Amino acid sequence: MVFSILGRTLLIEAGLLLLPLLVGIIYGDNTWASFLIPIGGLIAIGLPLSLLKLKDRSIHVKEGFVTVAFVWILMSLFGALPFVISGAIPSYIDALFETVSGFTTTGASIMDGVNTVSVDDLSHSLQFWRLSTHWIGGMGVLVFVLAILPGYNSGIMHVFRAESPGPSVGKLVSKLTRTARILYGIYIIMTAIEAIMLICGGMSVYEGVVHAFSTAGTGGFGIKGDSIASYSTYHQMVIAVFMFLFGINFNLYYLILIRHFKKAIKSEEFIVYLVMVVGATLAIALNILSLCANFGDALRLSFFQVASFSSSTGFTTAEYNKWPALSQAILVLLMIVGACGGSTGGGIKVSRAIILVKSGVSDIRRMLHPRSVVSTKVEGEILSKETERNVHTYFILWVVIVIVCTILLSIDCNDVLTNFTATLSCIGNMGPIISLRDYAGNFAFYSPYCKLLLSFVMLVGRLEIFPMILMFAPRTWKRGS
Repeated sequence: MVFSILGRTLLIEAGLLLLPLLVGIIYGDNTWASFLIPIGGLIAIGLPLSLLKLKDRSIHVKEGFVTVAFVWILMSLFGALPFVISGAIPSYIDALFETVSGFTTTGASIMDGVNTVSVDDLSHSLQFWRLSTHWIGGMGVLVFVLAILPGYNSGIMHVFRAESPGPSVGKLVSKLTRTARILYGIYIIMTAIEAIMLICGGMSVYEGVVHAFSTAGTGGFGIKGDSIASYSTYHQMVIAVFMFLFGINFNLYYLILIRHFKKAIKSEEFIVYLVMVVGATLAIALNILSLCANFGDALRLSFFQVASFSSSTGFTTAEYNKWPALSQAILVLLMIVGACGGSTGGGIKVSRAIILVKSGVSDIRRMLHPRSVVSTKVEGEILSKETERNVHTYFILWVVIVIVCTILLSIDCNDVLTNFTATLSCIGNMGPIISLRDYAGNFAFYSPYCKLLLSFVMLVGRLEIFPMILMFAPRTWKRGS
């Protein structure tokens, strides 16, 4: 069953690579070999696996988590080949880092114009593939598989749970395949609306589509070296608004579609997310006012970066690295918390932050009143002990990984602040880093060892830690365990 899903997923990746191949033909890029070779390899491996006869189509917990981990690793390994074959990124490790960053919607880049071609000089086809990896990974590779392939219902909840961001996963409708289709339907419509708005504002069709891909996946890759800074204020504000919208739990959009407006608006997670964005925007705007022409300009720059950091997109319009310490501290906090669960954003998720705070308050109340019955409520419902325990475990593992990765990066020198924020950026699938260096946001200065480590951390962050840990656990591979 695991091999069957892997095979079908590789065939889907082969199909997806046909799109940049077509773009290359339209623009005369002469990059056909860069895509045909990986497509041939994917078909050669994926087709035999997908034709395996299955006696049992059920998936258990460990199979579901391991399947998700392997799918993301294989997608990245093959997805890096076009960059290497074309010569745009000669080093395979660099190409793998860029591809993992794309699929995990991190947006961290090694393209510096020295060891690789510059972002501005990348061909249309490779640029299209680079930014479309954000869109593919944003909602989830296997969620896409569930949406288009029948016959994977028994136990598929474990796959859905392993790939979907947030502390808990629920079905919108009775069947998970229908849930996946509803989610992707909302995803496609929102992407199309943003693309149309960008095109109406003066972007070319190509620019509008690829920037919509990058925003929808909350990834942050751009087609220019200065990210979004050289585009008009209209384009920047459209992208900022959609970064905020894609950071909202997609379940709320479904509630709006079925006209449960009150339930959607009263969502505790949404209210906290909204207050966090508004509060951070005002605080930073006031803090950087002296660096701007007027308050309106400060508010515009502040809102864009807050929307970018809170949704974990990573687009930039300003040199935030030179902002006052308070503004940088707020951005780091937004990087840690991230977006809502069930969105395409990264971070530990607003829902988990709410549970951690409320759980801490409940523990204090239990200490003060030992005989009273104290329960933790979220969204008006009592939180189960299992969910509460899972959130605590996740947070502890998250902290341990951040500490260990920062130490391991420090073996290769660089200052502690850069290594720490680089780790936060990768585990939160954020992209930019706050650094003592003049130009933050590019990871080209890291050694191959550090790039491989950070690539792993990006996968850990996108898959919410547990699938990657279970893949390396010896007990996972024992029969009957």
